[in-house]
Amino acid sequence: MNYLTHQLLNAEEINLTKKELGQEIDNWEDGKKTSGSHASKVKNNLQLNRKSHIAKELSLLIKKKILNDDLIKSFTLPKHIHGIMFTKSLKGMRYGRHIDNPYMSSGRADLSFTIFLSEKSQYKGGELLIENINSESKFKLDSGGIIIYPSTYLHSVEEVMDGERIVCIGWIESYVKSIEEREYLFDLDAGARSLLAKHGRSDELDLIFKSYSNLLRVMGD
Repeated sequence: MNYLTHQLLNAEEINLTKKELGQEIDNWEDGKKTSGSHASKVKNNLQLNRKSHIAKELSLLIKKKILNDDLIKSFTLPKHIHGIMFTKSLKGMRYGRHIDNPYMSSGRADLSFTIFLSEKSQYKGGELLIENINSESKFKLDSGGIIIYPSTYLHSVEEVMDGERIVCIGWIESYVKSIEEREYLFDLDAGARSLLAKHGRSDELDLIFKSYSNLLRVMGD
């Protein structure tokens, strides 16, 4: 399965985000308002109104963190980060099996991401389940952790059995549409950076970086 898990937010940012969201009382609304016709039949959660001041402020923080993270940028090759929203699932809530829309009003969805904000100990259930052709994996990350995966995968959120699950979700339009081509470029970039750290610059390494850049020009849009 082609995905990345990573600690995105530090302790200060996590506390700030939780404090800001805790101040929101009246701006949580039915999650079905932003789902497609199929997903709305299996979606049962709350989401923060995107037009609220806190939603806009925190969305900018998330976008900035993603764009400043070298590992995430190498993995996703982000052209446009969009559709950021904050969702809350209380006891008995879940989001059934679905696939994200390929095109949204905010942009194309090549990659989906979930940032876990609640501590794992604060709720039971609520795992993100992602399906591949012959397998499925469950994820429940520490507070501030992000998982990024192709939007082409079927996925769901299991029922929250107790407590409160708060996450941030969103989508990335990549410069490279193909999952396989992004993986090739990610591996090449990671290998080149590792060689640079171990041995410093060289004529051979310059050729690798040249090839990476030119492949990105060919594969990108």
